[in-house]
Amino acid sequence: MSAHVVRGLLLARGLRAFADGFVSLLLPVHLLALGFTPFEVGAIATATLLGSGVLTLAVGLRANSIPTPVLLFAAAALMCATGLAFATLTAFWPLLVVAIVGTLNPSSGDVSIFLPLEHAVLAHAVSDRERTAVFARYSLVGALAGAGGALCAGAPELASRWLALDLAALYPWMFVLYGLLGLCSGAIYRRLPAGEVDARATPAPLRESKRIVYALAALFSLDAFGGGFLVQSLLALWLFERFELSLAVAGTIFFWTGVLSALSYLIAARIASRIGLVNTMVFTHLPSSMLLLAMPFAPNLSVVIALLLLRSALSQMDVPTRSSYVMAVVSPSERAAAAGITSVPRSLASSASPILAGYLLGLSSFGWPLIVAGSVKIVYDLLLLATFRSVRPPEESALRR
Repeated sequence: MSAHVVRGLLLARGLRAFADGFVSLLLPVHLLALGFTPFEVGAIATATLLGSGVLTLAVGLRANSIPTPVLLFAAAALMCATGLAFATLTAFWPLLVVAIVGTLNPSSGDVSIFLPLEHAVLAHAVSDRERTAVFARYSLVGALAGAGGALCAGAPELASRWLALDLAALYPWMFVLYGLLGLCSGAIYRRLPAGEVDARATPAPLRESKRIVYALAALFSLDAFGGGFLVQSLLALWLFERFELSLAVAGTIFFWTGVLSALSYLIAARIASRIGLVNTMVFTHLPSSMLLLAMPFAPNLSVVIALLLLRSALSQMDVPTRSSYVMAVVSPSERAAAAGITSVPRSLASSASPILAGYLLGLSSFGWPLIVAGSVKIVYDLLLLATFRSVRPPEESALRR
């Protein structure tokens, strides 16, 4: 497969991540400006994740009958429609419906229908030895673009201050921009050659890899359930309520957390080449989970920011290694199905948490969602190490057991 396909997917990933970066911070502020409660904000976030999981499941069941570029283009069209709907609707129930059927992402990571489709294409595009590095580049582009998007989340506030405009009236225009970026992504997907994308292996349902994929899906779901308590929208909401931050300051904080996460992706690939994918996933993720437990007890904002930055340098190293590991331990023909099956439970599990986090934040600004998230993630790390440490991908055959 040509490098043109990889470059196209990286560009589309960057555009979508930039959109996710500013929308994840604007979403709670926009909804609060419309008069919604923290619980309702959490309900909207839950609906977006639940809808993404159901949509990914539906696409996964048809992955062997519809060309991947067609599915990607359809998802981009849905992203465009989602942005326009959030820009024009103001009532809770219509927005909840759009959140379920749309592509809005309240998280700093990618939990949408795009993820398993692009992962399957990238895995076919490179050799086994190049796979982890390519997934690291994919994650790097997403993190840097998402960081830039978070920084731009303060644009409405700055425009309101400089041009004396109504701040609340500027928020919908950012959702219009979200829709336009979906349109641009769709143009990129339309240029992907369907025959070349699916040439190396015909997608097929899981058969021989079913047991290991289901076990991974269960563990990833546990991690996602914990992560749902601190999706970026709700983490920002906690900072807004606990420290009364402005959107511009919050955007700057999340810009730097995104940059550190991006740099960690490159380091992750190097560490994995030395100690293996599973060890890299666990021994970088476990300390970051412990840092989550410390944040609610931080005496001031400076300490919280320091903990957030340190966690960001560690917590995302498991993203490219996890994606690479799933693609490595299944046959090429099962990769699309494996990507979907491991992504769907993550989306569904994470969708249960935001509404609980919103409820907890409505009761207290202490940071109980962070406590729950850190505890669940520590359990996940230990279970993953115990279950899969001895299951190695082909390129790790030379590593010591």
